[in-house]
Amino acid sequence: MQDQYERKIEYVRISLTDRCNLRCRYCMPEAGVAKMRHEDILTFAEILRIVQTLAALGVKKVRLTGGEPLVRRNIVELIHAIRQIPGIEQVVLTTNGVLLSAMGADLVRAGLTGLNISLDTLQPETFAEITRRPLFAQVQAGVEKMLSSGLRNIKFNCVPIYEVNDGEIPALAELAKDYPVKVRYIELMPIGCAYEVGYRGVPMAEVQARLEKTYGRLRPVGKKADPLQGPAEYYRLAGFAGQVGFIDAMEHKFCATCNRVRLTAEGFLKLCLNQKNGLNLRELLRNGISDDNLKLALRQAIYRKPAEHLFTDSENTARDSRAMYQVGG
Repeated sequence: MQDQYERKIEYVRISLTDRCNLRCRYCMPEAGVAKMRHEDILTFAEILRIVQTLAALGVKKVRLTGGEPLVRRNIVELIHAIRQIPGIEQVVLTTNGVLLSAMGADLVRAGLTGLNISLDTLQPETFAEITRRPLFAQVQAGVEKMLSSGLRNIKFNCVPIYEVNDGEIPALAELAKDYPVKVRYIELMPIGCAYEVGYRGVPMAEVQARLEKTYGRLRPVGKKADPLQGPAEYYRLAGFAGQVGFIDAMEHKFCATCNRVRLTAEGFLKLCLNQKNGLNLRELLRNGISDDNLKLALRQAIYRKPAEHLFTDSENTARDSRAMYQVGG
């Protein structure tokens, strides 16, 4: 399935909930969060019907996000069901890690093929400052459990922020020294709460320079072995079992190779992270759309996927002003 710019769309990110057990400062306000009603969120049956249709159109990878996806009840059963859909090759999950110690083994048994853990710091005090919750010990236990789980595709996501966690940039890379994991540094994006709380992201060129000062030359991994891999550019460091990667959507936008769409928890198909246009799938499903017409609606909507994001155009009315937890991270 291609869009109007001949990009091959093979990847859907599905937000299961807007709820989260943390309150990260760059993602959610501390209080006053208006939660969606249960009846407004897609049911698992509706999600599976959408994924089945997308798979028939060529989508091969599904990522489950939130909010925090592990707070959605029966997520293990959903993962198992998605894995049974013909054409779906990868089912991966992005989580803050708080519930991994309790749920990790079940996720792997259900067929999870990959895991991204958001981890901005290795210091309990800094963790509590960023997330507004003193839950670092739970995350640490979950990380340790997953590293010993046998799951091969584990990534850590870190957003470097000046005067918050930028002093830990080299220390976070150490996660990839003894384990074959990927530590990815992600540029702070101008979405939602980040700039409201005064955060300033560290440019990826500076992150790379700090890593090379500590560990030596970064060696490019080269051509991506996995065609479904995301936009990160990966490098090796001497003596490291794993890799480090960089995602800089602002400095080096990768819109020309974007292969994904997003499905929000309330069933809105977003064609671009930072734009409002898309398709209300919940309305179509609950009004009794046929399988053939659902496939047609999806194909037509995805064909109209925008050329690029609008991060640098603050005056454009097509921009989506909602916080990350509301659009699916």
